[in-house]
Amino acid sequence: MDTPILSRRDRYRTATREEAKGIALRQLAEGGTGALSLNAIGKEMGITGPALYRYFASRDALLTELIIDAYGDFAAAVETVVQAGDDAAYLRALAAAIRAWALAQPHRYLLLYGTPVPGYVAPEGTVPLARRILAPFLAALAVLPSPADATDTQLAVLDAQFTAAARNSDHQIPGALMRRGVVWWTRMHGLLSLEIEGHFVGMGFDPALLYDVEVAALLANGGTADRAAVNETDAVRPS
Repeated sequence: MDTPILSRRDRYRTATREEAKGIALRQLAEGGTGALSLNAIGKEMGITGPALYRYFASRDALLTELIIDAYGDFAAAVETVVQAGDDAAYLRALAAAIRAWALAQPHRYLLLYGTPVPGYVAPEGTVPLARRILAPFLAALAVLPSPADATDTQLAVLDAQFTAAARNSDHQIPGALMRRGVVWWTRMHGLLSLEIEGHFVGMGFDPALLYDVEVAALLANGGTADRAAVNETDAVRPS
């Protein structure tokens, strides 16, 4: 299908929106979401803040577009990972792709997974994009052998909750598989967020090596949390 030819007016509108988003991304990189300002963007572009509202209804509308763009780019980066070898190798490659994208674009990563913007609620349209990023992990985990933890009462309750949540969102994902995916997600993103925000600076270890060790630990436990460690924690918890 031929791409429709845009009018001069539409080309100008598209160029203006893209220029504004580029400046907004620089604001995010320099000062976080608190630095995002339509008036400042308009001033830099040589137009008034109110004039910019013809292109973005509000600051939150601009923020939504930046989030959607970031999710799309992040998902595309994950989806370029080719499954070569076994599923464990594929999961390692996916984890490496996640870290590479996050470190290359830390301001966009934190826009997605950092501290929520006060008063901002992301639209439903961002949910499918977020699922695109998680989907390859779930597909690989589905065929990766899992530990025999079905008799664990706490995990059984948690798996039932994940199953119900998947059913409510029209996704037939087994609860145990979704739990394993969330464990991967939280372990990876916990480390990445701390690294990107500078919390590992001066601690004397290699964050890349720590990340690889955590991924190896997840794989060694069948792609899930280490129940032995959890049970040991329970044993020393004060009553």
